Order: sequence, then structure tokens, then C-alpha cells
Amino acid sequence: MNIDKFKHQHVEIYECISTLRRYALSGIVDNAREIARGVVSMSSKIKLHLSVEDTVLYPALRNSKDASVAHLGNQYQEDMKMIAKRYEEFARKWNTASNVAKDPEGFRAEANIVLKKLHARIRQEDTNFYPAIEAV
Repeated sequence: MNIDKFKHQHVEIYECISTLRRYALSGIVDNAREIARGVVSMSSKIKLHLSVEDTVLYPALRNSKDASVAHLGNQYQEDMKMIAKRYEEFARKWNTASNVAKDPEGFRAEANIVLKKLHARIRQEDTNFYPAIEAV
């Protein structure tokens, strides 16, 4: 299975996280508008990525003749549900400049938790999950 598109989407999400980090480091209140736009932009990338995984990747893995890959796919899909739910809550809360500017430390604290977890998950997919899929 060719998963280059998934890898490319990961790069885009990494870039969004990096951009949000730069804005936060240079001043959350001063960059509230850009941060909110960044959250919205990243959300659309994540939604697309998750949608394609759920409709293409995971069903293909479930139908794999390799039981270990099928199991791995199910495990990754289940694990992602809580991360996705937490990210959606984060994105709904911080998708406007006014919300970001009103509570810059709340944004920072929540971003540190949610985006760190998202980043770790993507790294795990890049280093473990995708190589296992490509090996089959």
C-alpha cells in the first residue's frame, strides 16, 4: 500500500504545530489572530487526514491477509479516537482570536498538552506504524 500521501499530510501537520509554537513563543496575545487561524488551518488538515485514514487506510488494513497488520491497524485506530476527541475540543475552544487573547496562559497550557500528544502520535506512526504497513 502506498502511504506517501499520509506521510505528506504528517509533514503539513508538523509544520502547523511548529508555526503555532513560534507564534506562542513570540507572544500569544500579540499573535492571537494568527494562532486562531493556525488552529483552524491545522484542524482542516487533521480532519482530512483522519477521514482518509478511516475510509481508506484502516479498512484496507482490516482486510489484510497479515493478521498482525490487521490487528495493528485496529489498535492504532482505537488509540487515535481519544487523541482526536481531545484535539477537537482544543480546536473548538481556541479557533477565535478573542478566546486566545482572553486566556493566553490557558491556551499555552492546553496547547502544550494536546499538541505534544498529537506530535508524539504522529511520530509513532512515522517510526512504527507506517514502516510496518510498508513491509507487508
